[in-house]
Amino acid sequence: MDTTTATGQGTEPEGRPETGTGTGAETNTETGAGTGAGTGPDAAHDRQERFDRIRGRAGLLLGPLAFAVVLLAGGELPPAQRSLAAIFALVMIWWISEAVPLAVTALLAVSLCVLLGVGDEDTVFGAFGNDTIFTFLGGFVIARAMTVHGLDRRIALRMLAVPGVVRSPARTIVVFGGLAAAISAFISNTATVAMLFPIALGVIGAVSSISTSRGGGTEAASGTEGTSGTDEGKEGKRASVTDLRRSRISVALLLAVAYGASIGGLFTPVGAPHQLIGRQLVEKQTGETVGFLDWVLLFAPIVLVMFVLLCLVLLLLNRPETSRLEGAEEYVAAERSRLGPFSPGERNTCVAFAAAVLLWTGPGILQAVLGEHHALVEWVVAHVTEGVAAILAATLLFVLPLPRPAGVPSGARRKATLEWADAARIDWGTILLFGAGIVLGTLSSDTGLAETLGDGLSELIGVSSLTSVTILAAVTALVISETTSNTASVGIVLPIVLPMAQALHVDPLIPGLVATAASGYGFMLPVSTPPNAIVYGSGLIPITRMVRSGLVFDVIGVTVLVAGVLTLAPVVGL
Repeated sequence: MDTTTATGQGTEPEGRPETGTGTGAETNTETGAGTGAGTGPDAAHDRQERFDRIRGRAGLLLGPLAFAVVLLAGGELPPAQRSLAAIFALVMIWWISEAVPLAVTALLAVSLCVLLGVGDEDTVFGAFGNDTIFTFLGGFVIARAMTVHGLDRRIALRMLAVPGVVRSPARTIVVFGGLAAAISAFISNTATVAMLFPIALGVIGAVSSISTSRGGGTEAASGTEGTSGTDEGKEGKRASVTDLRRSRISVALLLAVAYGASIGGLFTPVGAPHQLIGRQLVEKQTGETVGFLDWVLLFAPIVLVMFVLLCLVLLLLNRPETSRLEGAEEYVAAERSRLGPFSPGERNTCVAFAAAVLLWTGPGILQAVLGEHHALVEWVVAHVTEGVAAILAATLLFVLPLPRPAGVPSGARRKATLEWADAARIDWGTILLFGAGIVLGTLSSDTGLAETLGDGLSELIGVSSLTSVTILAAVTALVISETTSNTASVGIVLPIVLPMAQALHVDPLIPGLVATAASGYGFMLPVSTPPNAIVYGSGLIPITRMVRSGLVFDVIGVTVLVAGVLTLAPVVGL
């Protein structure tokens, strides 16, 4: 689930877990990777800040300029279309450049739609009452409860405690990636990485020695050669066998966490905000409903194939220098012992989560068992929407109580599983982004701008088949998502792809779903997704390795995605 903060990408969410160990995980990230010039986390942070500053300044000037040019020079378009096109130009540039916070741009776009007469206030602001808004809200609250009570961290450490998992570098990389993928199916990928990232650093820092199956330290030491195609030089080649910080193992491990979270979010429609936005736009444009179960059946096989390929790519491009990690199991055991017994807060959060999953999947299961025209099925489909299900499940967190602490009088009020002060810390900016995306998509259809744009692009590009349109949609979404947030990418790409498909007499459902999924496939750059930014900020991943691994995986990802959706959609019934 991609959570783009209101200030842009690359910002760590509040409440990121600390490593909490004495194994030197924090020290490693501060000093270990900084021995080579410009390789430490401070240097990585400075490069990121410099790039963001230049991009923001350019966008701040180009956005209003593009708005004025389109508004004044688009004389061939009707007034409403011209005004909306000008707003689109401003929004696209500011979302890509992140000149101002993404949520602020969203609110500005909505206000300009009313100010310039593109839509009336009831139509424009009414979009924020959309059912999917409440799916966001309930899902974010449940995810917040998992973080507050440490349920997500307990699940991760339990999986890592399976005997033999963290002893092997390859198994450690696979399991960390699998955990990221599984957790991000229901929790934002940013929160997932923020939780797993310090655990991964702790494993790296806790490994007291590296030994190979051949029993020598020379191979492990020389294996560090090439981990950064920069200026580590001979010092890197002679790195101590106890230092994993500049090894290929560290690179593969951290990239598995980041990429696994981005892949896993595709498993369910609630796995990432941009997917709910895209699905809503596709459903509105096509008139077809893509249910929770339909989505899972369509994308689950694609996610599984992608994850297998991810592990192969990372292990082939970043071959571990050693076959055994000494000290990693002790670190995981120590972290688990600090968690304590399963708490009432974790139990209540599990109840709320299970209720949400049951209510989300229930309508689809009932349809399969009883038939879609059964009276009960029709009632459930009409009344138990995904938004209603999410809110009902989230409300349980404010109803189910926690035990009174020792010493508290029996008549005192018992705290709920989640207090509103904690729930209020969810990502409201993403909800505003969703509302703006729905507004712009709806108005582009109502004003005829989408049809005009689709006709123009279809003549210009010359593609006409379902396969070619789907490939074009995937590549366009992928390229844009490499430089801007996943949520903003959907708002930019789908209003172009959907009308273009219709103008070519191609069913827009498949290209729309593929473009939605591809908007979460930014793997090359630190700015592509918040997970990429978080792991790159450790200073342990050379930019050349991220670009190389990301480029390979971008190509694989688009190929699997397009082939998978085109093959599975008819099987699922879409």
